[in-house]
Amino acid sequence: MALRVTQGMMSMQLLRNLGASMKRMDKMQEQMSTGRKINRPSDDPVGITYALRYRSEISANDQYQKNVDTAKSWLDYQDTLMTETMNIMQRVRELTVKGANGTNPQAALDAIRQEIGQLKNQLVDIGNSRLNGKYVFNGQKTDVKPYDPASTAADAVTDGYNVELELSAGIKVPVNVTGNQFFGRKGEADNVFAILDQLSSDLAAGNTAGLNAALGKMDTRVDKMLSLQAEIGARSNRVDLIGNRLQDLGLNLTNLQSKTEDADYSRLIIQSKVNENIYEASLSVGAKIISPSLVDFLK
Repeated sequence: MALRVTQGMMSMQLLRNLGASMKRMDKMQEQMSTGRKINRPSDDPVGITYALRYRSEISANDQYQKNVDTAKSWLDYQDTLMTETMNIMQRVRELTVKGANGTNPQAALDAIRQEIGQLKNQLVDIGNSRLNGKYVFNGQKTDVKPYDPASTAADAVTDGYNVELELSAGIKVPVNVTGNQFFGRKGEADNVFAILDQLSSDLAAGNTAGLNAALGKMDTRVDKMLSLQAEIGARSNRVDLIGNRLQDLGLNLTNLQSKTEDADYSRLIIQSKVNENIYEASLSVGAKIISPSLVDFLK
């Protein structure tokens, strides 16, 4: 039995096709205006899961890169402080050798003693250095001054826990050394502040034998300081490598996200023009199909 095609059926089919064409054009216009081919989960249910995963990984990677920048700041700052300390220790050694030669009058020894006292104060200032308001030589107690000028620096006990920053998933790197590690612990013979205190006493008493004995202790502490500074340098190199890897990973994730979410403008422009032509042609053909009415046939 043949199906009778009525004027109403043709009109409904035409309007349905025009509506579908307009819907496609609206979707393309939305993609071109937002720059994304996925604007809601229904646009691509599979693609949206990848897009959300990439966004999460990019966000985590950005935070890791911020941690790398913070770690570099800590390590570079501590390396600078260590270099300053090495310069001071070199000057202290020179003064000690000068005072231990046994030919200096007491006035000269007193002058050396005064300079060593100033150098000690400078070392205390270095021990109390802060970065962004945090004391760098007091372990995790970054809000507490490690060396109180009102007390004996040689007896100070700094926090023994390192500050660690997570630079990648499961990878934590310590970014500091503690004051007791660097300057010496209470009771150690090569504690920097204890050595300087003893030097001051020996210079006041003209004890050249004591000054000579201090040189060995001083050399032992300097060797430990240099070892710690080398360790800081090694950590800094590792942080640089991690930072480079994070940058590469960030670029890869961004490219993957772009391929998943971003719209292809050249393709959209072509398809939009094609759909526009189809829509205009449909309107033209539809006008010819729908325009005849019963009155037209009765004429």
